[in-house]
Amino acid sequence: MPDDFLAPPPFKAAEALIQLKRSLRELRPLSERGEGYELQGQRVIELRGDETTITARLAKRAARSPEFDTLVLKNAADVRKCLDEVKKRLARWTEE
Repeated sequence: MPDDFLAPPPFKAAEALIQLKRSLRELRPLSERGEGYELQGQRVIELRGDETTITARLAKRAARSPEFDTLVLKNAADVRKCLDEVKKRLARWTEE
């Protein structure tokens, strides 16, 4: 038996980026603008992809000049964690 039998399928960053954007569009308070997403006119998420990874920048707080946390997504589990983090922050941003 080959050793890679239980290995996950290779990460396809371009396809994952499309799926992540689709999931973010479903979060109603967010609006897509270029490579990022805004909440009430304030940039809160920026996404960039290359051949192997997706770089997501998430604002710590919704503000005119936000401070960003950077996440590098290298597999499907990272993408799910990022989406969960966005949902948590979105709840916090809308409460502020």
